[in-house]
Amino acid sequence: MPGVGTRSPEEGIGERLKRLQERYESLATRLLLLGIFVMGMAAQFVKPVGDALEGKAFLGSALLSLVAYVLYDTLKDVAASLRTPSRTQVKSRDLGSFVTEAFEARNVEISFLGYTGETLYHALHHRLEGFFDDPGPTRKVTIRFLVPDFRQPMIVPSKVGENGKPEDDAEFRKRLELKCQEYDRALSAIAERLTMLGRVTADCEYRFYPGIPRDKICIFNRELVLHGLYDVVARTMGFSTEPEYYDPKGYRTDLNVWSRKDDDDSRTAVATWNKHFDDLWSLADIPPWHRGPAA
Repeated sequence: MPGVGTRSPEEGIGERLKRLQERYESLATRLLLLGIFVMGMAAQFVKPVGDALEGKAFLGSALLSLVAYVLYDTLKDVAASLRTPSRTQVKSRDLGSFVTEAFEARNVEISFLGYTGETLYHALHHRLEGFFDDPGPTRKVTIRFLVPDFRQPMIVPSKVGENGKPEDDAEFRKRLELKCQEYDRALSAIAERLTMLGRVTADCEYRFYPGIPRDKICIFNRELVLHGLYDVVARTMGFSTEPEYYDPKGYRTDLNVWSRKDDDDSRTAVATWNKHFDDLWSLADIPPWHRGPAA
């Protein structure tokens, strides 16, 4: 697994070229406009130049280039104001569109840290099954889920006790663990079948981290990070005479968006989240029920 800040030579060159373009584009455009103006004026008043360029229409072009030169900054500001702003916050129900975009890459890597991963699971299950008909450009898929260690006593999720105090409920935790086990087995089964067919090499795995489900993090191809906070005091009713439970609702969680294609602050945030996830993954426990090979 590449560490934070590890970039391929192509990525490094591409980012440097992008920075150079942003730095010198304005200067180059101004010099070009100014050059057209000077050349046009020279063609109009210096006969040898005008004869060489064969035309007197350069005066109009020169004047237009001068106007463009003067209004360049204004035009840039107008263009910037009309540009569609990048997404800064999305709903958890929008995860499907991010999954679809991620699967346009040749090597797909999707990482999740949160509660059970139910919302992301459904989007991934549908997308992976589509590979049997058409894998598109994708040749390798790595999917990692980090969920709380439901085998340990917890305050969230838990039963709502007297005066709203959380009370650990082993049975409720077991239900959640079985749900994650179901998701792990379903995704791993699809991954195994795809790998056996030879179209795509795929690996899906759940691991446990210690703690409560506070953060919801989705990382797509190490380039795009979505992060939000669960409502840890959200409640749900149990069946029949069962009590209420502290049970975060992941599908209601708003997610902030960071992309390495944006500014330096966003690139730094993406690198930080990648490292944070990688570190937790290396320390996480592999459930005994995981059916696939350990990543």
